[in-house]
Amino acid sequence: MAKSNTFRFSVITPERVVLECEATFVAFPAHDGEMGVLMNRAPLVCKLGIGGLRVESPQGDQTFFIDGGFAQVVENQLTVLTEQARPAAALDRGAAERAMVEARALRITDEKSAGARARALRRAQVQLRLTGATNR
Repeated sequence: MAKSNTFRFSVITPERVVLECEATFVAFPAHDGEMGVLMNRAPLVCKLGIGGLRVESPQGDQTFFIDGGFAQVVENQLTVLTEQARPAAALDRGAAERAMVEARALRITDEKSAGARARALRRAQVQLRLTGATNR
C-alpha cells in the first residue's frame, strides 16, 4: 500500500515502460526549465527538454537521462512520455565524451543543422554531468 504522501509515476518510451512506482517527488527537465511534482499537484501538460529526471520514492531515489517528450499530471498520476529514458547508472562516460566530440564536430550550415548541433551538445553535456564528469 502506498504512503499517503505518494503519487503514481510512470516513464514510458516507444519501446517499453521504463519505470512505474509510487513517488514522493519527481523533478524533470521541462522545455523551459526544471519542474518538480509533489502529491496533489494541479493538472499539467508540459513539453520536456533534454536532461536529468530525479525520482524520490519510498523504495529509494533514482536518476534517469531523458530526451524530450511530454509530461502529464492528472489526479495524482504523473506520466512521462519520452523518446529515450536511461538510468544514470547505465550511462557510459566514455560514450558521453565521444558524443561530445562528435557534437562539437557537427557543421552548421543552416538553422536546422544549428538546432541539431545544439541538441547533440545538450545530450552529451547532460550525460557527462550524470556520469559525474565535468562539463568540458
